[in-house]
This record gives sequence, structure tokens and C-alpha cells, in this order.
Amino acid sequence: MIEVKDLHKRFGKNEVLKGIDLSISDGGIFSILGPNGSGKTTLIKSILGMVIPDKGEIFVDGKSLRNNFKYRNHIDYLPQIANFPGNLKVSELIAMIKDLRSTKTPDDTRLIELFKLQPFLDKKLVNLSGGTKQKVNLVLTFMFDSPLVILDEPTSGLDPISHLRLKQLIFAEKEKGKTILVTSHILSFVEEISDEIVFLLEGKIYFKGSIAELKTQTEQPDFEHAIASILSTSYA
Repeated sequence: MIEVKDLHKRFGKNEVLKGIDLSISDGGIFSILGPNGSGKTTLIKSILGMVIPDKGEIFVDGKSLRNNFKYRNHIDYLPQIANFPGNLKVSELIAMIKDLRSTKTPDDTRLIELFKLQPFLDKKLVNLSGGTKQKVNLVLTFMFDSPLVILDEPTSGLDPISHLRLKQLIFAEKEKGKTILVTSHILSFVEEISDEIVFLLEGKIYFKGSIAELKTQTEQPDFEHAIASILSTSYA
């Protein structure tokens, strides 16, 4: 699905990505982890075409992203912070996004029901809580049934019931054969959903594999201690 070869990116004097090589197969849930400044967001935005690497190449479905924007039609993306015009009603925002992606058949009705958003459809975005806005963002993300889904901190602001519904939705999308990339600081969430994790440190991939393999490599009894072991080693 995704092939990243020798990816480099520098912002001024700060070298953020230092020769990333990464292969993500078709189907499954892959979590990209790492401390702040490790390069997670830059890597994700490079895959989305929002950041242009200084060196290296990215392939999606075997096709290079260079001079190619149509591949984005096959990606659903949830940004960590989505800024929409506050004067729009929820129903108007959904209608606008559906119009922008008119080549795809939306599945918004089912998702609105899943996240219980019916009472908020005629409310303006500026008047919504952070958790309700996140549920709206999830509807916008999942309603187009694309084969690649990228979720940046998807649990942000969600109540426990919505959190559970999100997990169920992610597993259902996986069952359809989709590839799902997730970034999250909630380790319990990552542990519950991930088939594999990719751990970045200082612009390089420190580890790629299953959580069980990570615990074996770090000789730690659980996921939280395995992550702590990596970080304590890197900051020692």
C-alpha cells in the first residue's frame, strides 16, 4: 500500500526526517508513535502531499506521489486539529464536504447515527464542544469509504462511549481490507487496535513490528514499560 524510500526533510537547521525507509502492507492497523519532535507529523503530511520531502520518494499502490495528486481521492484523513468556519451548521459542513468529494458516494447517515449527532445537525460549529466537533470530524473522515485511512489523534475529546464506538468502527473498516494509519498518545488505545507499530525517534525508525515483538526486544512485561524503556534509553 505505502512504500517510503530514504525520506529526508529539513526545516531550516532542524533535520526532521533522516532517511526514513518504511513499508506498510495492504490491510491492517498501523500506529505511528514517537515523542514530540520525532517526525511523526512530518511523515504523515509527506504521505498526504502536504509536505514536500527534500530527498527520497513515496509510493502509494506502487505509484510515485511526484506530480500526482489524484491518489488523494483514495485517502480519508482525520487531522489532529480541524479548523472549520464556526458560522457553518454541522449539516452545512457535511453537505459542503460531500459536494467537494462528489465523485464518491457518502455514508454520512449511518455515521451520524453511530455518533448520535442528530441533535447537533442544525447547530453552528462555534457552539459545539470539542468532543462533539471531533465526532463531526470522524463522520467527515469515514463517510467516503476510501482504502487508506489516516487518523491523527482520533480519540481527542471523545467520551468513553464514543471512544468505544470509534474502536468498533476502526475494526469494521479493517475487516473491509482497508489500511489504517493512526497516531495517538493514548497507549491503551494503540495497544487495543494495532496490528503493528512504527516507533520514530529523532527522525529515524527505531522499531517496526508487533507489540509482542517490542516487549520481547525491550525485555519489558507490558507495552507501557516497553515504550518507557525506549524513551529512557534515548534520553539517557
